[in-house]
Amino acid sequence: MASSDIHVKELDKRASGQSFEVILSDKPSAGKSSREEFPLSPPKKKDLSLEEIQKKLEAAEERRKLHEAEVLKQLAEKREHEKEVLQKAIEENNNFSKMAEEKLTSKMEANKERSEEHT
Repeated sequence: MASSDIHVKELDKRASGQSFEVILSDKPSAGKSSREEFPLSPPKKKDLSLEEIQKKLEAAEERRKLHEAEVLKQLAEKREHEKEVLQKAIEENNNFSKMAEEKLTSKMEANKERSEEHT
């Protein structure tokens, strides 16, 4: 576009900044129509050969397999972590039960000794 196709009009001037209105002319440029400047359809893609299509399909399949393997790996790691957490919880529960049983047994023995001393 030539500079004569653009008109700038200052709208507002403040301490925080300025605002402008830019007006573009409706006239087509010399030698070019507005249709050529702004095509409505995207440029045509080149036709792909059967070999190129096959390569793209194989690459897509490889990406899919890699993604699937990564997802399976993450799931396996998550399951392993869940097993470890469950095993730790069972172990802590067993330890707590043993400690509670030992404590109860020692209290019962202490009470039995006290009762024998008083009688």
